[in-house]
Amino acid sequence: MRIAPRLLSPDPIAAEAFSDATLAVDRLQEIYERNTAFLRGRLENYLGGERLESPVRATYPYVRITTGTHARIDSRLAYGFVSGPGVHETTVTRPDLFRAYLLEQIGLLIDNHRVPVEVGESAEPIPIHFAFRRDINIETQLLRERRAEFDQPLRDLFDTPDLAAMDDSIANETLRLVPGQPAPLAMFKATRIDYSLHRLSHYTGTSPEHFQNFVIFTNYQFYVDEFARIGRQRMADGDPVATAFVGPGNVVTPNARSGEAPTGQPPARLPQMPAYHLAEPGYGGVSMVNIGVGPSNARTITDHIAVLRPHAWLMLGHCAGLRNTQKLGDYVLAHGYVREDHVLDEELPPWVPIPALAEVQVAIEQAVGEVTGLSGYELKRVMRTGTVASVDNRNWELSDHGVILRRLSQSRAVALDMESAAVAANGFRFRVPYGTLLCISDKPLHGEIKLAGMAGEFYRERVGQHLEIGLKALEKLKSQERERLHSRKLRSFAEVAFQ
Repeated sequence: MRIAPRLLSPDPIAAEAFSDATLAVDRLQEIYERNTAFLRGRLENYLGGERLESPVRATYPYVRITTGTHARIDSRLAYGFVSGPGVHETTVTRPDLFRAYLLEQIGLLIDNHRVPVEVGESAEPIPIHFAFRRDINIETQLLRERRAEFDQPLRDLFDTPDLAAMDDSIANETLRLVPGQPAPLAMFKATRIDYSLHRLSHYTGTSPEHFQNFVIFTNYQFYVDEFARIGRQRMADGDPVATAFVGPGNVVTPNARSGEAPTGQPPARLPQMPAYHLAEPGYGGVSMVNIGVGPSNARTITDHIAVLRPHAWLMLGHCAGLRNTQKLGDYVLAHGYVREDHVLDEELPPWVPIPALAEVQVAIEQAVGEVTGLSGYELKRVMRTGTVASVDNRNWELSDHGVILRRLSQSRAVALDMESAAVAANGFRFRVPYGTLLCISDKPLHGEIKLAGMAGEFYRERVGQHLEIGLKALEKLKSQERERLHSRKLRSFAEVAFQ
């Protein structure tokens, strides 16, 4: 019989019950910091020449609640309660980054169920890569030298990322619990969150700490250029609210009121999906990500930003107008989507409707009216509400026109792009409020095709106004109560307690 090798682990910390959310989060922080420091220390010792005779393991902290009643919680609530009696738990990472979020979610559990939560050490191993907040490229370079000497692969000594433990079965509602296994308390386990935090740095060129709770996605660099201009100007003017503007390379432009100097070094080349952040206290500002053209990037980045649990995200970009009554520069407020981008068909089948969210729709429509100075029937001159078709073929205009026209007409689509449906569908899937406002930049079906010179002039005229509308819409969403914004419309039958 094969005997499992003895593990080198830190001394266990006994589980403890807490009726105070602050004390519970403090204990989560204590366990996490102690255990990740233990892993880093063992790796550093190994790289310094110490031979490890046993595999090294430390685990994530967990938070757990046990309830024994079917008593109904206030039916108006969208989150902050478990769906029924039993044991519910989740593992936790980066309590420093998620402190305010954890305080709110754990506090709601304690208040709504009137029972304490339990905090302890889980059985979920912390991969050595995730014990470092950045990456371990330097350490792994040295590791190659140690491995040549000892012939000890990294995964024989430390836990490494296990993709089987990082799936989205909770969000996709495909999780099948083993009898006696605790039900999930949150949408993502700790390893899944850590994986996305590292991917965010890679794809956007900025650390997760800089992302704000309100996010704008765009498919054109022109929007990012304007957002950067606004952000830097607000910093130079000593904006009364925003604290800093951050760009790729974690280049921080502080508010002039702070008297601090800029920090960070721009990267030699921009990352795949560069992100920019107009930071406010409590992560209450706005982040913008240029996802480029195509549904794959849209799905990829929303997969990762979702673990930060933003309060809302919007898609602002350009589209093809499909109706003869539309003009270049008109806006389209999506209230439905034809999902022919296929990037989420397995996780969220196309037959699942992606509904318009009233709170977001109203905020966008009001913002369009305030920025353009139009209202009521006159607003219809520049904005149409309707279905947006998203496709995965950028050259859709070259396909069989008879088939294309029939499908677009049957769907009642008024605009076509490649990214909006993926952004909205992943918002629905991950319970993140979403919305789409597009600007018509061409009308291929009516012979109005952008050419290089025409495009440049069009962008200069429209981008500033479009971005102003998006920012104003987010300001309106910020003023709403969290409970209303994260509405019950996004929650499933037996939803996790954490928002």
